[in-house]
Amino acid sequence: MNSPLANLQLPGRTSLRLRLVPLLAAALLLPTACGDDEPSPDDADADPVAADTNSSEPTSKKAERKTLDAATVGSISGVVLATGTVPEPELIQMLGETFCIQTHKDAGGGYLDDRILVQGGKLQNAFVWVKSGLDGYDFEAPDAPVALAQIDCRYTPRILGVQRGQVVEVSSADPVLHNIHTHPENNRPKNIAQPENSPSVKLSFKREEVMLRVACDVHAWMSAWIGVVDHPYFAVTAADGSYRLAGLPPGDYTLGIWHEKLGQKELSVHLDAKDDVTSDEVVYQL
Repeated sequence: MNSPLANLQLPGRTSLRLRLVPLLAAALLLPTACGDDEPSPDDADADPVAADTNSSEPTSKKAERKTLDAATVGSISGVVLATGTVPEPELIQMLGETFCIQTHKDAGGGYLDDRILVQGGKLQNAFVWVKSGLDGYDFEAPDAPVALAQIDCRYTPRILGVQRGQVVEVSSADPVLHNIHTHPENNRPKNIAQPENSPSVKLSFKREEVMLRVACDVHAWMSAWIGVVDHPYFAVTAADGSYRLAGLPPGDYTLGIWHEKLGQKELSVHLDAKDDVTSDEVVYQL
């Protein structure tokens, strides 16, 4: 009995080549349907030029950057106010941790909620930064780290700012376990345990983000906020509600003002060369 394959005829080489060529050409024209062609945020950070290859903007224009002229810089100063009745702060209990409770026993084993701090109508702990107006400028992140400490089962300071790429050095002076858990929207989250007597933890962030929350999952009341910006022009309002942004080039700016409980506001400011401007007051309603 003959095999079914005995009568199978194979095409000659020339015929086979003619059939394969259109098949290969069609395959090359098909869109790639497998995998995810969208670059990850970290890939885009690693190669920002590659992420912009489809831009129609001329290369010479994209390469043109502004240089900061120290002889023309000025400053913007201002104050953030809060009007209305300041709410009575409630006692935040430090439950489940003997060291924390004993440290704050004179205050009833906890601390008074300090998210809204107002003295004489002046609002403390508002984060103020240049939101727009610095297009074309590049600013290198400082080498010096910004300190965030865990002392007596609390983050100190509660509100801070940092340049994108600058190190935030988180230390602990407490004889208990903490963990540093970031809750970003634009950056990758981090969750790092910090037992007693362990070294500082170094954090840095690749993307601008106002604001980024840092928590401790071991102690639910512990919280801090970090403003991550592309430049050095930011401040946290002092007890008198004041802020100052120094070393700014002349231009038209939009300032952003953020408060943990009271939300965000914006303020437009014009700055001439070598000028020191006092901006309009920013007022929150309690």
